[in-house]
Amino acid sequence: MKSNFVKPKFRNNTNLKIGLVALSTDFSIEKDFNSIFSNLPIGLFVNRLPFYNPLTKENLVKMTEKLTEVAENILPNQTLDTVAYGCTSGTLAAGVEQIVRKIQLAKPNCKVTTPITSAVNALKHLKIKKISIFTPYIQSINETVINHFKKEGFSIESFSSFNLESDLDIGKIDPQYLLEVLTKMNTNGSEAIFVSCTALPVFEIIQELENKTKKIVISSNQALIWDSIRSVGYNSSINGYGKLFKSN
Repeated sequence: MKSNFVKPKFRNNTNLKIGLVALSTDFSIEKDFNSIFSNLPIGLFVNRLPFYNPLTKENLVKMTEKLTEVAENILPNQTLDTVAYGCTSGTLAAGVEQIVRKIQLAKPNCKVTTPITSAVNALKHLKIKKISIFTPYIQSINETVINHFKKEGFSIESFSSFNLESDLDIGKIDPQYLLEVLTKMNTNGSEAIFVSCTALPVFEIIQELENKTKKIVISSNQALIWDSIRSVGYNSSINGYGKLFKSN
């Protein structure tokens, strides 16, 4: 048999590229990102970071030991425009500066977004001052979330939590039950509800939750997606996922 070698012709790959570092235990984040990115002219590329249960500050910091390696293996030796770090509590535990440094060691000059910085950006973009917070975390983690928002100048009007120690359990919460819990949450005096954790399946119920509570809803994944696409210049309105995406 005679072999025939044909000269390849490569396409000009000029599309914007966003990398996502997801946790190995997260059921929700890729689905949430894909529900938006499937309709955008932006490439999404994902790798997963080992997560160590139970949910403690020590374990949240420990998983960042492999962050540079995981980020490097998102399209190895290729540049990314932005890398999104998919852990709210982990960002607070390790510190934003450490997350940015470890990712940029792998992908120099890329922009870095995190759920907590994205949430703050979103709330300030919407000129919100008073918030209610819901998390799935244990109390020690909850305190870091509350304190961070206070330091950023927000007034915390109410707070509720599932008090879970396992990231896997967080992702298994029934979205309709979560909708019921959040709808019944005391939000008197609040302008918005912040729902923390990338693993919590809240993204799919945001619009319905806003309709029921008449409050703006910001979630970790919603804010992270919004901040990521804005970081590469995509500012068009997106319907069906809350007021934030309509205010680009």
